Amino acid sequence: MPTYLESTDSDWFNQRLTLLMVFVCIAFAVLVARLLYLQVIKGHEYRRLSEINSIRLQDIDAPRGLVFDRHDQLVVDNRPAFNLHIILKDAKPIEDTLAKLSPLINMSMGDLKAQIEKNKRQGAYTPILLKEDMGRDMLAAIEVNKFDLPGVLVRVSPRRHYLFAPLASHLIGYVGEISADELKHKQYAECKGGDYIGKYGFEKSYESLLRGTRGGRQVEVNATGQVVNVLNTVPAQAGHNITLTIDLQLQTVAEQLLEGKAGAVVAIDPNNGEILAMASSPAYDPNWFVVGMSPEQWQSIITNPFHPLENKAIQAEYPPASTYKIVTAMAGLEEGVIDATTTFHCPGYYKYGNRIYRCWRRGGHGDVNVIKALEQSCDVFFYQVGEAVGVDRLAYYAKAAGLGALTGSGLDQESGGLIPTKAWKRKRFGTPWQGGETISVSIGQGFNLVTPIQMAALTAAVANGGTRYKTKLVRRIENIQDDTVTEPQPEVVGHLAVSEATLALVRQGLWSAVNNVKGTAHASRLKSIEFAGKTGTAQVVGRQTVEGLDDDQIQLMHKDHAWFVAYAPAQDAKIAIAVLVEHGEHGSSAAAPIAKEIIKTYLGVDDQEKTSAEIKSKGAADAGGGVIRAADRAGKPVVKEAEAND
Repeated sequence: MPTYLESTDSDWFNQRLTLLMVFVCIAFAVLVARLLYLQVIKGHEYRRLSEINSIRLQDIDAPRGLVFDRHDQLVVDNRPAFNLHIILKDAKPIEDTLAKLSPLINMSMGDLKAQIEKNKRQGAYTPILLKEDMGRDMLAAIEVNKFDLPGVLVRVSPRRHYLFAPLASHLIGYVGEISADELKHKQYAECKGGDYIGKYGFEKSYESLLRGTRGGRQVEVNATGQVVNVLNTVPAQAGHNITLTIDLQLQTVAEQLLEGKAGAVVAIDPNNGEILAMASSPAYDPNWFVVGMSPEQWQSIITNPFHPLENKAIQAEYPPASTYKIVTAMAGLEEGVIDATTTFHCPGYYKYGNRIYRCWRRGGHGDVNVIKALEQSCDVFFYQVGEAVGVDRLAYYAKAAGLGALTGSGLDQESGGLIPTKAWKRKRFGTPWQGGETISVSIGQGFNLVTPIQMAALTAAVANGGTRYKTKLVRRIENIQDDTVTEPQPEVVGHLAVSEATLALVRQGLWSAVNNVKGTAHASRLKSIEFAGKTGTAQVVGRQTVEGLDDDQIQLMHKDHAWFVAYAPAQDAKIAIAVLVEHGEHGSSAAAPIAKEIIKTYLGVDDQEKTSAEIKSKGAADAGGGVIRAADRAGKPVVKEAEAND
């Protein structure tokens, strides 16, 4: 039988054992609860975080669609670009990694840190772009040292490449990195920071077709972020390939003829509205916007007084000058003010009220009818026609011809121009229309403003018998994903408000302007083929001093703009052209020869050079002279009294 002492020791031991067992049970309960929390309640989340450390998703950038000319010549391509990124979570210790990376890519530690700071909110596992489009030497240095650069990776992405830059730079435009504001727009909902989108020209206007669909891959990475295995890939889908209506050879010739000048050329197929060439000078290299430009390159663009970034073919607005006489002639004939036999005497001036409006030819043209007036560009004849028709009826025929409105080319930033009316002036300036202003408007001066593409479209309508087509830039759209091809059809948007008889007289006058010895464009005629056209000189009035320009540049800025519109062949037109040379002075000498060479190129004409005797037979130039109002872009006229030749 146990003693009292032994019984006491046994109770103490049992109590301690019980406490120990309770403690163990509690500990196990806590452990089990924690395991349940981690593996059951939070299991999915921690599994996801674990997989992120080893399995990641990488974007695959989609190549933009290719661009071809009408003869399937590749114009815009994509090339591979090697871009350097860093993943902060893998790059630890970050200071050591950046110190090793800095000399390899010629970037200071400060620049690297600034780039990271700017983008670090994207997420710890999101690659941050450090340097774009690395060269081969830099790429080789990164690859050699990649095991000492944890978290640093090189990605290959397609980069836009303009094969013939600066050829057609204004028409095609350029791409650039998407901005924070653009990312907020619905049209860019599928884009991410760092993506390149169309910023200008065709690239911007047809962004939705050219931009492809992003792909992705699932990869397994090691502790330093290096890819060790590709688990799954969803290929990117390239954008649509687009064939333009542009003839690359014709575009090249047009830009060569504009070299050293400021101006624009637009050539259109009058039978369907297809744009065959659209040149604007001076040009720029769109590749600069893709790879980045130096401060010197940017300064060369923004300090150029002739605005290289402006597409003068569709954005710049000019008084149409004597090319507008086509409209005045149509209005006069349709309104019954004149007919084929009507003549006005031109003594070299026209008196209206107490003002004298001069003709460009001081001695006058004598008695002229509508055909001779177009041929020799007699101002006095059109002063009287315009006065009789009135500004509102002139505006009716001008607008019916497509002036003062967008042509439908599809390019962004196209300007509409201005065709004035009495109501417009009262609303704009709060003053009534003056009769003398109609005199100026009748010869294409005053408040009139048009773009070169509008004048080309008008000329095309005259050439084809009166049908106005929507200007067309896309010939074919190819969806390479399903091998479908779409070919946009010509679209008729209106007709000239004239009869066939009126159009025949106007066409005869335009033919005479080129092919008759007294015609203002006679010096640019072709022996092997007949074409028709109209010269024009738009007066320029500006400040006497212009900041940043020297005396020679200021003098140039005050010279008149030169116009010429034409179509060829005269009897079966296949091309219609508008040429504008800023400060070219005379349409006959500055603009008409350019149109002539474009016609020769497109129609394959090998014309013989004229003899010196034939050149001397050139008729006197046309005009926009007299009391002229040159309208600036704000619509405010400036009076200038002068004479000018086309």
